Amino acid sequence: MVDVFEQVEEELRSDRYKRLARTWLPVAGGVLLVALIAALAFWGWDSWQTSKADKASVAYDRGLESLEANNPVGADAAFVQAAKDGNSAYKAMALSQRAGIALAANRVPDAIALLDEAARASGDPLLSDPAALKAAWLAMDSETLEQVEARLEPLAREDRPFSAFALEALAMARLQHGQVAPAREALVLLKNGLDTPEIVTQRADLAIAAIDAGGAPGLAAIVRAQAAIPVAPPAPAAPAAPAAAPARP
Repeated sequence: MVDVFEQVEEELRSDRYKRLARTWLPVAGGVLLVALIAALAFWGWDSWQTSKADKASVAYDRGLESLEANNPVGADAAFVQAAKDGNSAYKAMALSQRAGIALAANRVPDAIALLDEAARASGDPLLSDPAALKAAWLAMDSETLEQVEARLEPLAREDRPFSAFALEALAMARLQHGQVAPAREALVLLKNGLDTPEIVTQRADLAIAAIDAGGAPGLAAIVRAQAAIPVAPPAPAAPAAPAAAPARP
C-alpha cells in the first residue's frame, strides 16, 4: 500500500513539474533570446565604433601630414573625413584644424563657424572650451560686446579649465568697446591671481601698464594678436662638450 501511495505522489509531482515547465520554459527561453540579441547587438556596435575610430585616426593623421606638406586642400578633405567617421573628440579636433585652415586663407567667418561647431561637438571642456575661446577672439571684430560676452562668460567660470584665458578675453573685449575701468580691474585680478597661468599674468601686467600710460585704444588688438600666438616649445638642450683628451705622459 505504501508503494501505491509513493507512486501516486510521484506521478502528481511529475505532472506539477510538467505544468511548471510548460508555463516557465517559454519565458526563460525568451529571456535568454533577448539577452543573446542584446549581447550580439552590443558586440556589433562596439566593433563598428572601433572601426570608425580607426578610420578617423588614419584620416586625422593624413590631414596633419598634408598640413606639413603645405597641402591645405588635401588636409581639409582629410579632416572632413575624420570629423565624419570619428567620435566627439576626433570631431572636435578635426573641426578645429579645419578652422585653422580657413583662418590661414583669411576666411574668418568660416573659421568662426567651424570653431563653434567644434565647441558643440564634445562635452569635454578640455576639448570644447579652447575652440569656443578661439571663436570668441575671432568674433570680437564682427560681433557686439553683448554677443562676445555671451560667448565668454560661461568659459570664465571658476570650474572651467581655461577660465583665466576667458577672463583675459573679456577684459580685452570691454577695453575694445571703451570700458577701460572694468577692463583694468579684471586685468589686475588676473595679474594677482594665484592660479593665473604665467603667460596670462605677463600679458595682464603689460596691458595694465599700457592702460596707465594712455595706450588703451590700440591695446585690445595687440593683446589679441599675442593671445593667438602659440607658446613656443622649449629649445633642445645644447649637446655636452666632448671631454678633453688626457695629456700624454
